[in-house]
Amino acid sequence: MSDLRKLNVLMCGTGEYTTGYNDAGASQSDKKVGVVGLTLFDLRRRGLVDQLGMVGVNGKKFPAIRKHLEEKIAGVYKDMDINFTSYPDNESVDPNAYKAAIDALSPGDAVIIFTPDPSHYPIAKYALERKIHVLVTKPATQLLEHHQELIELADKNGLVCWVEHHKRYDPAYSDARGRAAQLGEFNFFSAWMSQPKSQLITFRGWAGKDSDISYYLSSHHIDICCWMLQGKAVPTRVVASAATGIATSEPYNCVPQTEDTITLLVDWQSLTSKTHRGTAVYTASWTAPIGAGIHSKQHFYYMAEKGEINIDQAHRGYDVVVDGQGISWFNPFYMKYTPSESGHFDGQRGYGYISIEKFVEASREVNAGKAKAGDFDTQGFPTVRNTILTTAILHAGRISLDEKRPVTIKTVDNKWILE
Repeated sequence: MSDLRKLNVLMCGTGEYTTGYNDAGASQSDKKVGVVGLTLFDLRRRGLVDQLGMVGVNGKKFPAIRKHLEEKIAGVYKDMDINFTSYPDNESVDPNAYKAAIDALSPGDAVIIFTPDPSHYPIAKYALERKIHVLVTKPATQLLEHHQELIELADKNGLVCWVEHHKRYDPAYSDARGRAAQLGEFNFFSAWMSQPKSQLITFRGWAGKDSDISYYLSSHHIDICCWMLQGKAVPTRVVASAATGIATSEPYNCVPQTEDTITLLVDWQSLTSKTHRGTAVYTASWTAPIGAGIHSKQHFYYMAEKGEINIDQAHRGYDVVVDGQGISWFNPFYMKYTPSESGHFDGQRGYGYISIEKFVEASREVNAGKAKAGDFDTQGFPTVRNTILTTAILHAGRISLDEKRPVTIKTVDNKWILE
């Protein structure tokens, strides 16, 4: 890869996942120094990326963010350059600052989008129209038609447009997909994913108002299920149900329509057998207990014609107890934050890091003419084309909750639609 041009990258979003910093200050989650910024700073140290930018809505946060990064990254890891160009300036608040930041890029540069769910589509669209590669966090879009539009824009401009479904790079999940291929027709899938109630304070600005816990968390396991069943079965109907009452009470005080826990029941039809139909249940909650020792509790169960797979991703046989803090289950397979013996960042093997690194590598290969963006559709990557059914299920679930009815998923003229 050394002969490929380094990639310039703009980080869209300044919050917890990008910097480890949020409105309350340094994050108290398992991402205390973020993921995106840390990974890109290290990729720059390794010679894969060059100029870095960061854009948010409130430029007044940048002095505090830079101080946080100086202390938590530059002050912890050896040879880590944390410099970046920021938008808007330190005195401004501008919801459209992403436009000026993207306009400052050149065709073939890239954006990585970690912003509130409603902004994914307009930012990604703006970037693709200007021939910028895109990595967008899940959910790619909230509406199925917007996801379809991003596919068309990426195809038209020959751009890499991926969804940051990092669970595809989890070695346990990836291995499970390979083993599921040998188990015959799909029958049943059940997934659970939750985060503690403290997240409702972190996300109170948009929770229930701009998006929901299904879009935010269930998108992980819905994508894994869609990936496991790609080319074998398709979703046909979604029915959603929700629990309420915690998010809207003290001290969280989220808007009245905020759901605590959302469950989607999805029918799947085999593509190889008319008699085989499967059922999937995807549940997500942001009202799990505080102090449970796990930030993201997650597991899934897969049953097929010839066997079953059961993964507990929350407990990997690794727990730590600290006086006064109780027991904690860590996941260094996602991001390893402890430095190497030489003092450098040592998390290059984590699937959170790999998810970003693979996108950077793909963008560089396309820029160099060594690959076409469409080549990656056939290689198991979470391209915008490969992830459309995840959006279809999530969007159908939202309609089902709002309109209290089942929603059908089908194709018309080779396009997925909801009815």
